[in-house]
Amino acid sequence: MSDDTWVSCVVALGTNLGDREDIAFRALADIAATEGFRVAASSSLHETVALGPDGPNPDAPAYVNQVIALESGWSAEKTLALLLDIERRHGRERTGEKYADRTLDLDLIVYGDLRHDGPEVTTPHPRAHERRFVLEPWHEIDPDAVLPGKGAISDLLANLPPAD
Repeated sequence: MSDDTWVSCVVALGTNLGDREDIAFRALADIAATEGFRVAASSSLHETVALGPDGPNPDAPAYVNQVIALESGWSAEKTLALLLDIERRHGRERTGEKYADRTLDLDLIVYGDLRHDGPEVTTPHPRAHERRFVLEPWHEIDPDAVLPGKGAISDLLANLPPAD
């Protein structure tokens, strides 16, 4: 792959089942070891309350969240497919149930400046601008980042309600 084929991406990692810190560590290592991925930065781990259909759910196991900046030599579709394969290798079963507990969740937040809403990939992630557990770790590794179509993540963070 030539240098002009690499696209900057942001990936959100979350886990609330099992040894969360170990899963996050191993998932980041798997991403870094994937052909066609180059990890540029990763945030520290942030513990957050799980979300449910009605908002924060303190009765569910808490999440460990992290944001990873990477460069991908693949299309958005293949980038997402590789991330979903890593999820499966860590025991993730996608049942279609929203807000289910999970061993690993890898969301493609941005793929370069691509704004696309398709059957396989939607980028930027449609709810990233509302999620402190995405914006805070992202701001940690890139305080000047911009979420395409939404604005500077520092402004988006400032407009969110305070964390509980």
